[in-house]
Amino acid sequence: MFTNDTLQGRVALITGGGTGIGLEIATAYARLGASVMLVGRNEERVQAAAKSISDEGGKAAAMKCDVRNYDEVKQAVEATVERFGALDIMINNAAGNFVCPTAELSPNGWKTVIDIDLNGTFYCCHAAYPHLKASRHGGSVISIITMLGVSGWPAAAHAASAKGGILSLSRTLAVEWGGDNIRVNTISPGPIGDTEGTKRMYIDGGKGDLEAKKTALGIFGRKVDIANAAVYLASDLASYVTGDNLIVDGGRWLKYVAE
Repeated sequence: MFTNDTLQGRVALITGGGTGIGLEIATAYARLGASVMLVGRNEERVQAAAKSISDEGGKAAAMKCDVRNYDEVKQAVEATVERFGALDIMINNAAGNFVCPTAELSPNGWKTVIDIDLNGTFYCCHAAYPHLKASRHGGSVISIITMLGVSGWPAAAHAASAKGGILSLSRTLAVEWGGDNIRVNTISPGPIGDTEGTKRMYIDGGKGDLEAKKTALGIFGRKVDIANAAVYLASDLASYVTGDNLIVDGGRWLKYVAE
């Protein structure tokens, strides 16, 4: 539905880009003309992902990066600019989570998820800022969160707190960096059926149908639904959109309220 040059000439850095939603976004961006740098903790995985995009004719590169380490994040940003000449889009997709009642959650478990999700997002935004400010297209930051970070997420207090923090951080930066022609937005996916996370948390345990029924549409979403939202927010189609949280969850959060 987008034209082939929707993101022509833009450069994107995508954390957690080796699999799932991150790879889907990277693939969509490359098909629409962007150059993409995929980063993640598993170098073999992100290199394979970049190769799959290159094999399709896209412009892609990859490198190992742990978003919990600011020095590694800064190196990834600088490597992106060195390889492709700019950085226009920062996608904060890397995330960690596990199910655990809060009373049983260890301080280290809490810290690990906060470090990946919230601190990692801050590190990426901070390191990317001067290059996003210099972007000839206008900079764009997009962070993947969830409405469960707004409503609360029983048995995932660490992830809920991190995602809620990312939303607040993003809206703060939207105001602080608006004058620098940088737009900062978030996307809140619902249950995405073709991701490993949804498969592991719901489908494998026989709870797939129940989770799908919790949405207003009664179905799981697809990775491409999130990629389409990320294309829109990064493109000139959303040139007057900042500080927004684009909810792509099949109406799950509304049904929760209604029930």
